[in-house]
Amino acid sequence: MDFNQLEKLLAGEPAFRKKQVKQLVFCDLIEDWNQASTLPQALRDKLAREWPLDIKAKVLGAKDGRSAKAVIELIDGLKIETVLMRHEGRNTVCVSSQVGCALGCSFCATGQTGFKRNLTAGEIIGQVLFWARYLKKEGGQVNNIVFMGMGEPMLNYDNVFEAIKIFNDPSGLAIGSRHISISTVGIVEGIKRMSQEPLQVNLAISLHAPTDELRSELMPINKKYPLKEVLAAVDDYLMATRRKVMFEYIMIKGVNDSSEQAQKLAVLMRHPLFFVNLIAYNPTGIFLATSAVDIKKFKDFLMSKGIQTIERYRFGQDVSAACGQLVAGQKKLK
Repeated sequence: MDFNQLEKLLAGEPAFRKKQVKQLVFCDLIEDWNQASTLPQALRDKLAREWPLDIKAKVLGAKDGRSAKAVIELIDGLKIETVLMRHEGRNTVCVSSQVGCALGCSFCATGQTGFKRNLTAGEIIGQVLFWARYLKKEGGQVNNIVFMGMGEPMLNYDNVFEAIKIFNDPSGLAIGSRHISISTVGIVEGIKRMSQEPLQVNLAISLHAPTDELRSELMPINKKYPLKEVLAAVDDYLMATRRKVMFEYIMIKGVNDSSEQAQKLAVLMRHPLFFVNLIAYNPTGIFLATSAVDIKKFKDFLMSKGIQTIERYRFGQDVSAACGQLVAGQKKLK
């Protein structure tokens, strides 16, 4: 979905047509221009021909009913993943920002597929529209958006924020900026840019290790952006925004879940606006997940040190919810 192209297609139409089209796409969530009864037939035909609404996707639902994963096939045949996560009274969509990823984190299935290209703003928006249509059929709606899918959002910064502006637009999906989060491995330049954005979007740091030595083993990008530089950029972000920052920490058995590593992490998490999100690992091959008992011990220690710590519910292990797992096994969608 190229929204700049849509603007051009509507350029010769009366001014109110743009408002009508936005209403149809983002509020009525139509899936076919034939449903657009408020538009003249000639315009419907033109839009159907030059700006189709269909999104080619395959959905897998988890057995617990709390999550679903979709593989979306793009116009060039490449595939991306997006996940719907259901919490009590709210629905969160996890979106991808790139096709594949160039960072090569050892625990991530996406990194194993390599990097293909950045997603356009329209391709990012299309993921959320897909789930908005899906939820509408059961009387629900998208409440939160997290950029925690395939790819590194800060390496596709302009398209990510172009999409966010449409998500936030009252005449678009009208999702408040505080209900949108961007997760980064610690691209310092992106964190600095984000600190100057007028939209109050949440920042999350994919940390996953409390030392440079271990983090560089798990995440090669740490050699370019070591912990000291990442945390300095986060400090600047806090000075500019005064907003909490989440540090994501995937719990990997025998790798980063020891009591010694919990102690080192506690030292890093020294700011009252820092909080830790412990994530039960969805195995992708070479690593195993930390047990629930050991995750609780790790969490209890951090909390005993006064560090706000939450544990993310493990969504959709039976639908390969770890980023990149499903795409790797998919052929062309029917």
